[in-house]
Amino acid sequence: MNQVLLLHSTLLKQKESTTSGHTYDSLRHLRQGKRFRAGPVAWVIYFNMPTDTKRVRGPEVSQSPSLFSCDPAAVLPSKGPRADGRRRDQVDVRPVFVRCGLVSQAKGSAYLEAGNTKLMCCVYGPRETDRKDETDMKCGRLTTDMRFAPFSCPERGSWIQGSQDKDFSLMLHESLQPAICLHKYPRSQIEVSVMVLENSGSVLAHAVTCASLALADAGIEMYDLVLGCSMRQDGTSYVVDPSYMEENGCSSGSCENQGGLTVAFLPSLNQISGLQSDGDMTEETLTAGVRTCIEGCYKLYPVIQRALTKAVCKAAPSQSES
Repeated sequence: MNQVLLLHSTLLKQKESTTSGHTYDSLRHLRQGKRFRAGPVAWVIYFNMPTDTKRVRGPEVSQSPSLFSCDPAAVLPSKGPRADGRRRDQVDVRPVFVRCGLVSQAKGSAYLEAGNTKLMCCVYGPRETDRKDETDMKCGRLTTDMRFAPFSCPERGSWIQGSQDKDFSLMLHESLQPAICLHKYPRSQIEVSVMVLENSGSVLAHAVTCASLALADAGIEMYDLVLGCSMRQDGTSYVVDPSYMEENGCSSGSCENQGGLTVAFLPSLNQISGLQSDGDMTEETLTAGVRTCIEGCYKLYPVIQRALTKAVCKAAPSQSES
C-alpha cells in the first residue's frame, strides 16, 4: 500500500542520498508541488509560502475576553467608617505633605502628597509672551497646563492631553487667576504646569493648593494663597477629601442628592475664587457643602504656611554670608 508523506524541502535533500536506486535530477516538478511515484512510496512535497510581513500574528495562547473586562464599580457603604478609617459627615481630611523648591530648572516648584495622591507643580516666568498678538500692555497673562501621567490612574492613560486634562486645566486657571496680581506683570506671561503622579482622589483640589504654593515659591505677587478642598455627597451623608474609590464608586442608596463639589478658597480674604460641582444636589446641600469645603481649607492653611515659611528660610542667606 502506498504511503503519502508531507516533506519540507530540507528533508527532500536528505532523501535524495538515501532513496534506493532513485535520484531526483530536477527540483522543478517538486517546487510546483506535483505528486510523483518513486518505487513503493508516493511523495507529495509542499514548500513554505513567503511570510506576510503586514499581517499581525495573534498570540500562540489565547485568553478569554472576560479576563480583560473592567471590573464593576464597587458598591460603597453609605454608613459607618470609611475605608481608610476617616469619619463620615465630618471635616476629616487626609494628612498632607508639601515641599517647595524641588525643581531647580523652574522659577518655583512644589510637591504635594495627600494620602496616595501625589502631584508636582512647576512655575515658569514671568517672561515675554510667545505670540505678539496675545501681548497685553496693561496686564500679564496666565497659562495653566494640568496633565495626568500614564501610570497615575488604575487604567493606564496616554501622554496626549485628553478632554479631562483640558477641563481640569481650565478649572485650575479660573481658580488661580483672581489671586495673582497680573497687573504687576504687563506684556508677560506666567506658566503653571501641574503633573499628577498618582491619582487617589480629590486631584483638582490638591492641584489648586500645589499650584498656589509653587506660585508663592516663584515670588509671584499674589493677593492671597489659594487652597482647594472637595467633598462628595451621597444622599444624606457626605465625605470630605474623597478617595478615588469614593469618587467613582456606586452607592448602595438611591440616586437622589448625589454629586461632587470642589471649592478654591482664599483664606486671608475669606473669598471663593473657584467652584466646580457635578451631579444632582439640592440648593441646601450645595450651600452646606461649600461651608464644609471652606472649613477643610482652613484646616489645611497652617500646613501650607509652615511649608512656605520653611522654604523662605532655607532660601534666605544666612547671617554669616550677609
